[in-house]
Amino acid sequence: MNLRAFLAAAIASFAAVNAKVSRVNHDKVQPFAQLQPITDSQKSAVKYKPQLHISYGCHPYPAVQANGSASGGLEWSGPVDGDCTGSPLGSQVYSRSAWYKEKWAIMYAWYFPKGRYGITGHRHYWEYAIVWTDSATSTNSSIQGVSMSAGVGHAKATPPMLKYVDGSSIKLDSYFSFMGNKAALQLTKEHGETQDLITWDQLTVAARDTLNSDALDGNVWLTNKDEVPFKDDIFMQRLKNAFPF
Repeated sequence: MNLRAFLAAAIASFAAVNAKVSRVNHDKVQPFAQLQPITDSQKSAVKYKPQLHISYGCHPYPAVQANGSASGGLEWSGPVDGDCTGSPLGSQVYSRSAWYKEKWAIMYAWYFPKGRYGITGHRHYWEYAIVWTDSATSTNSSIQGVSMSAGVGHAKATPPMLKYVDGSSIKLDSYFSFMGNKAALQLTKEHGETQDLITWDQLTVAARDTLNSDALDGNVWLTNKDEVPFKDDIFMQRLKNAFPF
């Protein structure tokens, strides 16, 4: 297959996937309300929910609504925080948890309507942090480490210094990484904001189906994907890659 045919097939495939998902303007996506936690996993996710400070780029937005409609995102051109300084309907943080090598891993992920990589960029951008604890229960656990999506790979701390923790909440900063030439996460002493949390098991089937598709993945030149980090087919691989111990 020549390059022209490959590009045409890739564009057609991407368009076909997106055609199956209805779109909502990035500032009109209705976030999920944070529910009363019931399971140990949900209670731990609420307990360790991080704070997020924004030093660079967009503020986080909801990615998907209960009926499965997805954010349309934003064109990446223009100011890095253009039209994305916060949703009037409220924001969202997503979480998914699992055991990995005898540590309880809680991934927290934030969606941004656009991302920039140097002189290029794309719609849809994700940043995430993984809080590692020694138990799935909220009443008998403690923070053992944290991993963050970095400019390249993951930044890790085992455990994070106390100046980066407020009670049971790790303080994170979304900043410009010169190494990756893009937005990334780092630990910070600055206090940030929290968003309504929705766990993977609390999402509707329609919302999970959309997140598991390619509809909210960012694409750079059709070869480098910024994927939803907690979707079914990559979640455990992200835990493996980010394991800090």
